[in-house]
Amino acid sequence: MNPKHPSESLTILTDLVLPSETNPLNNLFGGELLARMDRAASIAARRHSRRITVTASVNHVAFNRSIPLGSVVTVEAKVSRAFTSSMEIFLDVWIEDRESGIRTKANEAIYTFVAVNESGNPVPVPQIIPETPLEKERFEAALRRKQLSLVLAGKLNPHEATELKALFV
Repeated sequence: MNPKHPSESLTILTDLVLPSETNPLNNLFGGELLARMDRAASIAARRHSRRITVTASVNHVAFNRSIPLGSVVTVEAKVSRAFTSSMEIFLDVWIEDRESGIRTKANEAIYTFVAVNESGNPVPVPQIIPETPLEKERFEAALRRKQLSLVLAGKLNPHEATELKALFV
């Protein structure tokens, strides 16, 4: 299986925030943003693996800025690292100023997807070769995030989390 670059999985979804998608403060519901991010991450994972993919976890979400009614919202998703059958997808959420067109980063998230066959069993995925400095940074940090997640879930002994231990030595 040939390795791939993160750019090959790049998925960009752009949409408007409509009244039915907002809370009483006229900002996008967090759950609506999570759904948009899940769709973008799903497409990125499928582009990378060329398999059926399922959401395994939402590892991190940062709602740094509210997204007002009428905003143009862009969700950008890319595979940041691939493991055996799982893929970490890093998402950046941007809002566009109506008048100037300037884009501002509003939120970010990290999802994990698993590639499966038609029976729902995990299947191998291609590895990732990061190219840009940001892709390399996210690639390196992905292993620490995975080890932390496994330790917290009780699936990895903390003493075996070599990447995490390296942070404190």
